[in-house]
Amino acid sequence: MKPLLVIFFVWLGLAAAAQIPDYIYKSNIRSVKLYKSGDIFSYPVINLNSPEQFELHFDDMDGDIKNYYYSYQLCNADWTPSTLFTTDYIRGFQSNRITTYRGSSIAFTRYTHYQAFLPDRNCIPSRSGNYLLKVFLNDDTSKLVFTRRFLVLDNKLPVAASVALPFSGRYMRTHQRVQVAVNTSSARLNTFSQQDIRIAVVQNFVWSSSIFLDRPTIYRGNYFEYSDDALSFPGGREWRWLNLTSIRLMSDRMKDMKKGIASTDVFVKPDIDRNKQVYVYYRDNNGLYSIENSDGNNPFWQSDYVYTHFTYIPPGNQPYPGRNIYLFGELTNYAIDDSSRMIFNEETGVYEKTLFLKQGYYNYSYVTAPNNAQPEEAFSSESTEGNNQITENTYMVLIYYRAFGGRSDELIGYTRVNSLPGYN
Repeated sequence: MKPLLVIFFVWLGLAAAAQIPDYIYKSNIRSVKLYKSGDIFSYPVINLNSPEQFELHFDDMDGDIKNYYYSYQLCNADWTPSTLFTTDYIRGFQSNRITTYRGSSIAFTRYTHYQAFLPDRNCIPSRSGNYLLKVFLNDDTSKLVFTRRFLVLDNKLPVAASVALPFSGRYMRTHQRVQVAVNTSSARLNTFSQQDIRIAVVQNFVWSSSIFLDRPTIYRGNYFEYSDDALSFPGGREWRWLNLTSIRLMSDRMKDMKKGIASTDVFVKPDIDRNKQVYVYYRDNNGLYSIENSDGNNPFWQSDYVYTHFTYIPPGNQPYPGRNIYLFGELTNYAIDDSSRMIFNEETGVYEKTLFLKQGYYNYSYVTAPNNAQPEEAFSSESTEGNNQITENTYMVLIYYRAFGGRSDELIGYTRVNSLPGYN
């Protein structure tokens, strides 16, 4: 029996490690949104043991009724699964059924909309840290449908953060440096070394480009400061936008709209590279999208889905040598894979991509990555969007602590800072 037990636990470990954050495993699932209740543009962060809740929304394009359940997975600061048992960080039931759903109406597209408010009082995270929300079928954790990240904060210490110019002259016009200072003297933490505190900085909610540091620039007992160029990010440019809130009237970014008997096609005005254009500021949603309907219908189950055709014109109508181009933003789940990769049309000399999008307001951009790039490889917006030091960006600063002998990373500090002073 012992070898069998070893094999079983190894299998469990591999299964947990294989769960990818912010990933949709089933093609029939679309428009997954998780945010703080009442704030559609918020990141899902709640305080430990507080009455705060998230809203979860998603659509099942099969249009039938299924038994969807959800649970939580505690993760370390780097999003690897924690070694703790679920009973160590979930108070109550280990899984809960999603009981609120409704079939689409008025819309041509048939789907079932599911929603939930969580944490439910019967299933509550009992530790601070990084969590994966896991949704699966029929209370069978092997039938995973999708995952979403969220954060549970045990706010033990204040975090001072600001955005400044990089020290290196090479990056002063194109990058933004985040500087962070933490003092643990009031938090009653036993910090014995400079590696007891770890920080993560996330630009515009994009975890794939986030920066983790476990060594401060300056360390004096209870004082940790992170202020060198290790926390420098490309500035990028304001996100492009598309208004799909109405399919009765064409919005400013639509070139054409064709309505069929059971579907609608929207053709977005062609985009070009902006890396050499003059910088222009306008307020955006930093890559997020929102489900909205200005035709007077309920946005969740009375909004339609639209075949949305994007076109990108490269310089000289020639493909980028050795690189692929991707549609990037929450609308493609920030993915660098076939689901977001644009196809170069040899006849017209443009990149093309069609997405099936629900009515709403979308931010997006174009990025490039090497051919045959792996998901963890770096992407770049330098050739398609350009980088500017004065671009408006928002940064999440997360402070993690692991006590001596501890088996999980606690999230003990959190703040958000914007690159524009006074920006809300």
